[in-house]
Order: sequence, then structure tokens, then C-alpha cells
Amino acid sequence: MLPYLITGDDFTDWLTGDGVRIAAIVGVAVALDYALHRLIPRALRLTVERQMKGRDDEEIQQRVDTLSSVFTAGGRVIIVLVTLLTLMPLAGISIGPLLAGVGILGLAVGFGAQSLVKDVISGLFILLDNQYSKGDVVTVAGISGLVEDVGIRRTVLRDLDGIVHYIPNGEIAVASNFTQEYSRVNLNVGVSYSEDLDHVMRVIDRVGEEMAADPKWAPAIISPPKSLRVDNLGDSGIDIKVVGDTKPIKQWEVMGELRKRIKKAFDDEGIEIPYPHRVIVTRGAKATDIPESKSEE
Repeated sequence: MLPYLITGDDFTDWLTGDGVRIAAIVGVAVALDYALHRLIPRALRLTVERQMKGRDDEEIQQRVDTLSSVFTAGGRVIIVLVTLLTLMPLAGISIGPLLAGVGILGLAVGFGAQSLVKDVISGLFILLDNQYSKGDVVTVAGISGLVEDVGIRRTVLRDLDGIVHYIPNGEIAVASNFTQEYSRVNLNVGVSYSEDLDHVMRVIDRVGEEMAADPKWAPAIISPPKSLRVDNLGDSGIDIKVVGDTKPIKQWEVMGELRKRIKKAFDDEGIEIPYPHRVIVTRGAKATDIPESKSEE
């Protein structure tokens, strides 16, 4: 018997029948995927703006980007699966045995994928609670860094060394967010015991006010840094606590500039910043015999 040959009429019949349906299904899938990536960010933007009314636009956009990546990735997976299951019967493949096999496989995997289920559930709570978003600086599972991605299963952090950490969401018991809503300047400034503390605090407050009025730094500062209290009586000097609120993730830049300005202001005012002193006593000499001027730094 001669093998069956596909003729031009057969190809034409297939093209006008199943071919048209396949092209239509693929076209609908592509259109849905395009609409998914266009509409979901816009819809999420409107929803997040209502939920986070009064927040900074940058923080709102971080939340939108985080949720968009999750919803679009999940939507694309669903579109691909539905498209394949719809096309397979047109290619002569029965999906009944396939679905039965997938069900058995899913049951087997379910018993051995408890950690995966834990990761997914934890990821859902992280997203729903808005614990952190892309662009935040956090500490999770003992690792600190910038959040580069948040997914259902894992969180991606990049630390100051540029190392990227992939952390399963199920491993995150406590999440510390350094940049949610606002950030805070929190530092100690040390001065000598011989200084007038009231004068020192006035100088610190003046520096904070001047910095907050500077057009370069004003957009990053919510409340001017100021002296809060005497925080510690140390071995070499007195520590004064300085605090102030900044826009999210701006606190480290503000603290660096504030330290520089305080140092310059202290130099201008003659305020001494303490440093450790040592007194060296030679063998055979008495400490009382050594004059103050011979003390060495």
C-alpha cells in the first residue's frame, strides 16, 4: 500500500478549518498577553493610589511595580497553559489522559513540596501586607540589601558589595524595612567634657536648619535634624543624639552631609570632638611625677 500523501486540497482544507482556529487562538492569546501588560499596571496604579493616598509618588510606583510583576507573570502562565490545552485537541492530542497524569503528578509533588507551599503562602502575605516593595532597603533572614524583586516564591536582595541574594519567602520570619513611608536620621555626635552642651546643641540645631533650607537638600528632608538629648557619658566624651526625618532611602545621604557640616561648624566654633588619650609611665617613675604636658595621644 502506498503511503498517504498530503495533497494541496488537504492542506487547503486544514488551513481553512483547524488552521484558522489555531491562528485565532494564538492571536487571542497574544492579544490577552499584551492587554495584560498594558492594563494591569494602570489598574493597579489607580487602586494603589487610593490605598496609599498622601504617600510619595515614588513609594506608590514601587508598590505598583512589585504587584505588576507578580500579576503579569502569573497571568502569562495561565494564558500559556490555557492556550496549549486548547490547541492540543486540534493537533489530535487527547488531553484527558494528560490531565489525569498531571493530577497524579501534582498529588505526588504536593507531598514533597511543603517548603514550596510555605514559600508561596509567605509570599502572598508579604505582598498583601505590603511589608516591602521593589526599591526598599530591608533586612530579611539576617541579610540586608536593596530589594530588586519580590515574587510569590522568593525575594531578591542586592547588598552593598553588589552580591545578589535569593531568599525563599518561607525563610523570612521578620522583615525590617528601613525605607517605608519615611526614613530617619539617627546618629550620635561626640563632644569633649569641657564643652558647654547647651551651646553645642544650638550649633547642631543651626546646622540642621541650614541644611533643611538648602535647595539641594530640602527635597530629601522632611523635618530638620536636631539634637534630641545627651545620649551617653563615654570614656572620652559626651554623645549627643541627633535625629530627623527624611524621604525614604535618603537618610544615609543626609547623614553623610550632616556629619561633614557639623565637623566644619565645630571647627569654626572651637568645639572639640573627643578622641582617646593615653598616658605612658616609664618603669621606675611615678605617675604623679609625670606632668600633664607629657601625656601622649
